[in-house]
Amino acid sequence: MSVQARLTQKFPSAIIEEKPDRLIVKIDSDIFREMAEFLYKEDLHFDYMRNLTGIDFGEEGFGVIYHLESTANKYQVELRAVISNREQPYIHTVADLWKIASVYEREAYDFYGIIFLNHPDMRRLFLRNEWKGYPLRKDYEHIEELDMTNEGNEDFTVSWSLNDEGKLVPNQRVLFEPDEYVVNIGPQHPATHGVLRFRTSLDGEFINKIDIHCGYIHRGIEKLCEGLTYQQTIGYMDRLDYLAALQSRHALCMCVEKAIDLQVSDRVLYIRTIMDELQRINSHLLFFSTLCMDLGALTAFFYGFRDREKVLDILEETTGGRLILHYNIIGGVENDIHPDFVRKVKELLEYLPKVLVEYKKVFTDNVIARNRMIGVGVLTHEDAISFGATGPVGRASNWACDVRKRIPYGVYDQVDFKEVVRPEGDSYARYLVRMEEIEESMRIIAALIDNIPEGTTREKTKPIIRIPEGSYYASVEASRGEFGVFIESKGDKNPYRMKFRSTGLPLVACVDTIARGAKIADLIAIGGTLDYVVPDIDR
Repeated sequence: MSVQARLTQKFPSAIIEEKPDRLIVKIDSDIFREMAEFLYKEDLHFDYMRNLTGIDFGEEGFGVIYHLESTANKYQVELRAVISNREQPYIHTVADLWKIASVYEREAYDFYGIIFLNHPDMRRLFLRNEWKGYPLRKDYEHIEELDMTNEGNEDFTVSWSLNDEGKLVPNQRVLFEPDEYVVNIGPQHPATHGVLRFRTSLDGEFINKIDIHCGYIHRGIEKLCEGLTYQQTIGYMDRLDYLAALQSRHALCMCVEKAIDLQVSDRVLYIRTIMDELQRINSHLLFFSTLCMDLGALTAFFYGFRDREKVLDILEETTGGRLILHYNIIGGVENDIHPDFVRKVKELLEYLPKVLVEYKKVFTDNVIARNRMIGVGVLTHEDAISFGATGPVGRASNWACDVRKRIPYGVYDQVDFKEVVRPEGDSYARYLVRMEEIEESMRIIAALIDNIPEGTTREKTKPIIRIPEGSYYASVEASRGEFGVFIESKGDKNPYRMKFRSTGLPLVACVDTIARGAKIADLIAIGGTLDYVVPDIDR
């Protein structure tokens, strides 16, 4: 029996719509928890929560959209629950089923005020706790002055439940006991790789628990996109994960192109694929450099930056940028590749294998580096899926989660390359996966660079694009994992809701789990090999 048939049989009130890439299931919030358990616990086993999108449906109420996938059969479900009570919106948590929901549900509470019953930590995620109102609501108007004083530490949180009369009741929960020794790592610490703050409880040198504080550079990008045309939203993609700028723009362009049924030329597909892989090499070289710096290998740090410059030189000639890369556009690319592009890419492919041997001698086989990473920060296969930790982190935990293989796009289905997967799940495995992925990216580029077909580099589009009413999703394998774009359209010139699947938020969410019991010095190796980028997390 198909998934749709089983859901219809079990939940006759559900409205089910079948799409080519997923099943859209609309239900009332009253049966949400039961359906979530059915999807997770039955043999269907939708074990991967790709994302959670909060949405304001106006008079209809609020909605929560859970994007779920079964890693066993690759089947996808978009579970949409409507909460009609606008005054006190609440729905049951699923944080006990999918670990990443503990973070995603806090984000929905932060921006919409939706309370998740029995969630163990119902605090805001990005904004200050004293922030007034919920900014992604359609009727939100912030008229008060911002509080510019320092935010205090809170050792307590709250969990909400319903009493016998059906009223919401807060229950205080302790984060840190008075006698715990708690230190701040970040937000002004170089090894946090951005303004991210870890409140860390220590027992001597050993970590008891970590409380993550995000939002120090939250810019409200998803809110801003609601007031922009689709062409205007693309400019914000470079400013999320700036080491995956081309890939992020690729995802948004694909999502819009899919929605308006716009086919780009084969030349564009080849160029986008090659550029994505150059971007991956660029990102992994910077990962290598910063990890070496974190662990004290200064020579290797300079090697990585030296070689990354060669990639940036190639990107700059064609795109005009080295970090913020305004290149992918709806319908193609901004301009054709530089006349020297093919020649310089080939020179890069000849150069990199030699320096990778250098990296191996100076760092990969270094006894100090190995001792700092082997067996440190182990993320199990099950936890990788439950947290939605995709990309090299997930593949280092034996999860074959590469979007290029699972849901091919561009011309990846025309290239023979290996998905690098390792079983150990520790910091060293995460390092080795990225080093080997540089080689696989080189293999992909080598297979394509001499075969770029002739053709147009951009299709004609209307000055104002209107997407048909409905929901749309597209994702790419970005440098740090699956980056996805979800669009809810009402048929207007701007999106009703635009939600981005951050690659870094799941990586940060699992820090507490994999760092417990480790030494405080190990946290530097753990954070470095997770390789998150904070602007992508905070958005």
